[in-house]
Amino acid sequence: MTRVLVVDDEPQIVRALVINLKARTYEVDAAHDGATALRLAAARHPDVVVLDLGLPDMDGVEVIRGLRGWTRVPILVLSARHSSDEKVAALDAGADDYVTKPFGVDELLARLRAAVRRAEPAHGEGDVIVDTGEFTVDLAAKKVDRRGKDVRLTPTEWHLLEVLVRNSGRLVGQKQLLQEVWGPSYGTETNYLRVYMAQLRRKLEADPSHPKHFITEPGMGYRFEK
Repeated sequence: MTRVLVVDDEPQIVRALVINLKARTYEVDAAHDGATALRLAAARHPDVVVLDLGLPDMDGVEVIRGLRGWTRVPILVLSARHSSDEKVAALDAGADDYVTKPFGVDELLARLRAAVRRAEPAHGEGDVIVDTGEFTVDLAAKKVDRRGKDVRLTPTEWHLLEVLVRNSGRLVGQKQLLQEVWGPSYGTETNYLRVYMAQLRRKLEADPSHPKHFITEPGMGYRFEK
């Protein structure tokens, strides 16, 4: 059974989410502040986190960074903040998706299912290991090794990497990447791609400002080269 950690300081939102999630057979834990959220995440190991950014004790971006220090759990941000800069800040910190308030429960649940699905290991795939000389991608184990050390990727970073690696040497269009990684309702949010490609380059490229493996085709998409 999928366990969800709901983090929000508005009791009515927490109550509505708990009722809707439990009705769909999710197990649910709830926290009203960041410190409790981090404590519950460590104790209960949720499969997905639904996180409000406006918490009473700390900014939600701090919670994201705290979680990303040790876990790749999908994080779905739920916030009244609508500005592009704030969305990018949350995504850059390690969030996997962003839903603005007010929100429709059906859309939120669809985003939540997609986040959990992206984090699940694929079944029926043979061992596929791609070695660039600088880092190694194990598609079956969903692991990346660089210079003998495991590289921590968020579920969204991994999914983006996986799509590019499976299309090695081929241009993958922006719309295709957005729809494969974030879902069919996406297609124009190219700032998401810029943020996540920058993160992959920082983590994997020897010189992120002059990438050898994650190539941008301006206005068209991205290509992975071994």
